[in-house]
Amino acid sequence: MLTATAITLAGLGAAAGLASGAYTSRIHKAHPASGQRVDVGGYGVHVLEAGKAGPPVLMIHGASANAREFTWTLAPRLEQEFRVLMADRPGHGHSRRPPGAETLGVQAAQMAGVLDTLAPGERAVVVGHSFGGAVALRLALDRPDLVKGLVLLAPVTHDWGGEGHAWYNRFASSRLIGPAFSQVVPLVGPAQVEAGIGGVFDPSPAPEGYYDKSGIGLLFRPAAFRANARDVRVLDRELGEQSKRYGELSVPITVFSGSKDTVITPAKHTARLKKQTDIDLIILPEEGHMPHHQHGPDVADAIRRLASSPETR
Repeated sequence: MLTATAITLAGLGAAAGLASGAYTSRIHKAHPASGQRVDVGGYGVHVLEAGKAGPPVLMIHGASANAREFTWTLAPRLEQEFRVLMADRPGHGHSRRPPGAETLGVQAAQMAGVLDTLAPGERAVVVGHSFGGAVALRLALDRPDLVKGLVLLAPVTHDWGGEGHAWYNRFASSRLIGPAFSQVVPLVGPAQVEAGIGGVFDPSPAPEGYYDKSGIGLLFRPAAFRANARDVRVLDRELGEQSKRYGELSVPITVFSGSKDTVITPAKHTARLKKQTDIDLIILPEEGHMPHHQHGPDVADAIRRLASSPETR
């Protein structure tokens, strides 16, 4: 016989499941899969495009985000000169998630598949923000034939000891309790994150309407939230191994780093990358973790420079 507590928990779980289903349906209507799907190893990668001609530029978003991050920031500055490809990472936005997608190697392979399909025989400038910077670096390591240069925006590049993990990622990434825990996330997550956006941009102001324009609400679908949690939980270990290879990098790299970034510590990432390989490091003295918003023109100019560069370094 079920106890009263078990019945109550079952009822709460069912209610949360219904609420999360309604949330998912609503957020898909607000932010539909409006790009094209590229099949990579049997798993669709959702790609938004801007510009019809010119050299390819591939943009890779960070954690808790999706490809819409770039549709209203960088893409409008480049679409007259380039073919801009903005890809949802595996399990994020509207991309499917293959086995092992928490590893940087699999994430980079999915991005490589986008270039193999949409820009065959060409080399792209690859832009990576935050977590996307780690993926962009892995793409340049594993498939240098696809990459003409890297523009990294507040990138996560090295292992940092794992401190700073949010408690909810531990629960959400658990195979045992993660599925149930993530059903509750749509009920509380959106309001909390929307209220705390300013801290990511600080000391720069957060752009008006950022949450909706970037489709951040897609994060709180249960499957997407779990995918994000698994990515973040293993990133420290993944970067501990990946960073040993940075001496192999053979493409020009420009890095934009906000000196007042409180999401990552630049000294633990970009400063260490500079010691291992030749990079053009642009330090922004009054900037946080989102340099492509306040410094969009400078980032676009860096992309243009790398696109016009005749050779790798």
